[in-house]
Amino acid sequence: MTRRLLLRHAVAGPLLALAAALVQAQPRPQPEPETALVNVVHLQAAASLDVPRDLLSITLTAVREGTEAAQVQAALKQTLDAALAEARRLARPGDMEVRTGNFSLYPRYGNQGRMSGWQGQAELVLEGRDMNLIAQAAGRLSGMNVTQVAQGLSREALARHEAEVTERAIANYRAKATEIARQFGFNGYVLREVQVSTGEPPRLPVPVAMRAKAAAAEDAAPVPVEMGKGTITATVSGSVVLK
Repeated sequence: MTRRLLLRHAVAGPLLALAAALVQAQPRPQPEPETALVNVVHLQAAASLDVPRDLLSITLTAVREGTEAAQVQAALKQTLDAALAEARRLARPGDMEVRTGNFSLYPRYGNQGRMSGWQGQAELVLEGRDMNLIAQAAGRLSGMNVTQVAQGLSREALARHEAEVTERAIANYRAKATEIARQFGFNGYVLREVQVSTGEPPRLPVPVAMRAKAAAAEDAAPVPVEMGKGTITATVSGSVVLK
């Protein structure tokens, strides 16, 4: 028994030593040297461009009241159907699109908190690039009043101007990096990382007071519209290594 134990110890000893040597021989991950971030400068530059808004959206609303919910709903549906038929007759793809908006029905309460009837409203939205057509159409839809006018940029205009403003922002970033390198006594720089983002101007809502319109189409006056400008921005941010 004693001889067998001694033999096991004699064999196990060299094996353990060999395993320890193999573990020590494995390459260990080395931390990134601090010199890797030497001469790194973080920069940001931006550019903006004012462009005419070319997308007009007019929201018309019909409001009805009554003692019965079904009565109010039927009245709203009749008014909305008639306005939709007229608007679709005038619509042209791209120039004026027609869609329905919110349709809501809710109880109405009196002074003592008791329900006294029902009230509802339905919306119709005219949207497109032909301002005159949309304004004229809004004036012809009887039974509905203009409640909001919003201005924006079409997808085509946004795509066209985004390329220009992005080019300006990149040029500003490069000029800024070159100037900073010169001020620190370097001959130039190389890009380390960079991000480019663009932002479109939000639609500008212009609430208008509800007003009655003449029912006869020939007496309807166009809604006055004066389109403004929107600002498209582009931002370039990142870091460079001064050389």
